Amino acid sequence: MMKKLNKYSFGIGDRFGSQGQAQLNAFIKAKKAGLNISPVWNKSNREHEIIGTKPVDVRIEADAAVKSLDWHDNYFVDADHINMDNVNRFIESCDFFTIDVASYIGKPAPKDEMDAFVADCSNYTGEFNIPGTSKSFNISTEEITKTAEQYLYAAKMAGEIYRTIESHKGTGNFITEVSMDEVSTPQTPIQLFFILKMLSNENIPVQTIAPKFSGRFNKGINYIGDTEKFAAEFELDVLVLRQAVKEFNLPEELKLSVHSGSDKFAIYPYISKIINKYDAGIHVKTAGTTWLEELIGLAKADGEALQFVKDIYENALIKCDELCAPYADVIDIKTDNLPSAAEVKKWDSKRMVDSLTHDNSCKDYNPDMRQLMHVGYKLAAMQLSRYLDLLKKHSAIVNKCVSDNIYERHIKLLFFQK
Repeated sequence: MMKKLNKYSFGIGDRFGSQGQAQLNAFIKAKKAGLNISPVWNKSNREHEIIGTKPVDVRIEADAAVKSLDWHDNYFVDADHINMDNVNRFIESCDFFTIDVASYIGKPAPKDEMDAFVADCSNYTGEFNIPGTSKSFNISTEEITKTAEQYLYAAKMAGEIYRTIESHKGTGNFITEVSMDEVSTPQTPIQLFFILKMLSNENIPVQTIAPKFSGRFNKGINYIGDTEKFAAEFELDVLVLRQAVKEFNLPEELKLSVHSGSDKFAIYPYISKIINKYDAGIHVKTAGTTWLEELIGLAKADGEALQFVKDIYENALIKCDELCAPYADVIDIKTDNLPSAAEVKKWDSKRMVDSLTHDNSCKDYNPDMRQLMHVGYKLAAMQLSRYLDLLKKHSAIVNKCVSDNIYERHIKLLFFQK
């Protein structure tokens, strides 16, 4: 029997492994309100290397939270953004694999395989309609060829990675997601349709797919772009997935995955409206939100905890270029808007909390500072013992920040809007 996600699932990063129970409490609260969401703990290879953890640590954290809070529904541990270079270290501990094909996009597959794919898709040339919309597309052989040139090799690599996992875990014993979001150019709905055919040809039982959407998905801050354009694109993608399931014998659970980079509140109402309209599922991944809420909780705690947050910020200013380099495509920090370390030293608890909390109605909210702190978790990892001690000492405040953020700002806006 194949493992399946619930209709709604939610990816929760926890870089320092201290918030499993606080995170799960948000899903318990949602369940009491009538909505069963699969929690998916996720942590990337890069984050493990920076912090010095291993994939098994995430499994231990998730299992402990589930046991402690008596959670009896689905939950998963995600090998986040893995590829052939690092998949093996995740196989034993994980049961959800986000296969990231970004580095393979644009590399050519063998010509005979591309020619065979294009020939196999010849029945889709001409006028093409996606059921559920009046919009029609005129598909040419040239367009299919360009799509194959761009994505066929990536799909074949996804198949190779999938089969590596399957050979160890067995068929049906894990969730497969394919991710194409960390690239510069969005995939069109028609490209997505043919990409799904490629994945079907590789016999990948993909349950979620993360395309690149238009607009900016910067780390830690709101969506930047035309929300109406996003909504139109997202709705077409939902319909494309529905059609692809029928056309290509893909799992009926197949749904879109939105790798939000945390806190894309501006598009949540659109996502909510569209998934309700089509009775569609959704997977949303929040990445570093929990780390930021830990900092906010420590700032609220005042005293030595607030000083620790100030020290992190001061060091982040010094190491700004180093911290930002790995995230260059998903942050956009205006350094002129960053307060000096000397200024921040004078701040009280409220000012620090207001600066970091994602609340556009607050005059002191600083999205540039928030982005910098988002990528600054490496600095806490460098003094890990002290950081973990502070989290433990102020756990009541921090845990509430983490749980309330997931439930009040994310789950309610995504799933309880009608």
